Amino acid sequence: MSNAWKVHAVKYAHRSERVRGDSYIFDDHPAEPEGMDYFVWVLDNGQRRILVDTGYDEGEARRRDRPILLDPAVAIGALGVDADTVDTVIITHLHYDHAGGLDRYPNAVFHVQAAEMAYATGPCMCHDVLQMPFTVGHVCEMVRHVYSGRVMFHDGSAEVAPGVRVHCVGGHSRGLQVVEVETQFGPLCLASDATHYYENFLLGKPFPIVADLEPMLDGFNTIRRIAGGNERVIPGHDPMVTQLFPQHDTVPFAWRLDVGPKMPVSVETLIRPGA
Repeated sequence: MSNAWKVHAVKYAHRSERVRGDSYIFDDHPAEPEGMDYFVWVLDNGQRRILVDTGYDEGEARRRDRPILLDPAVAIGALGVDADTVDTVIITHLHYDHAGGLDRYPNAVFHVQAAEMAYATGPCMCHDVLQMPFTVGHVCEMVRHVYSGRVMFHDGSAEVAPGVRVHCVGGHSRGLQVVEVETQFGPLCLASDATHYYENFLLGKPFPIVADLEPMLDGFNTIRRIAGGNERVIPGHDPMVTQLFPQHDTVPFAWRLDVGPKMPVSVETLIRPGA
């Protein structure tokens, strides 16, 4: 089996009403608009497919008043991925927009950091501000999957499949993990919420939803190291991803990530002066 994977970002939601103050601590322009895209990611090596994160569904969209463009389980079908037959799902962390709709994948084993499950079910959840990004139904569903033998726990770095590894970086959530993927063009780091936007890691600007600030800041260096440079770091929510990478030939809400961006990724090329 080849260790080189194709990687697609599948966009299932967008929020345009946000401002920069929602995305960066101590930003100089906190009232300026800052849109946010929501993705799940599909890995394909020609013989096996792996899903990274499950997004959130219509019910969660209504509860949080954050509409979705497409149900993620339906959206991945456009890439030929049947949710019923997915056997491996990596959950980067248990926040509502990354771990919803788990029941849509009845044959999947879910890969989660042990630290994330302990965090989402432990005493930290007594604090409303830490509880806010989680949905109790999602967490309880993952607990049920633990009891049915469908959760693989990791403690730090681990191989999920040949050419696919996870690494715990924490920060945004206690057990946040990023995904290292071998491609024909080198290692790719699906950073998820280790960096929501390019600007977070390029300028060392933390995202305001944070469990532990020091691991978040250290994580900016970790994701660069895993990827071997800025070009192969993929932020979890940046609309720039859809501009930097080629769109799928027939699926307008999917982008091919393993071929590299169309331009260099740096402060000079992506960040506006004064940011």
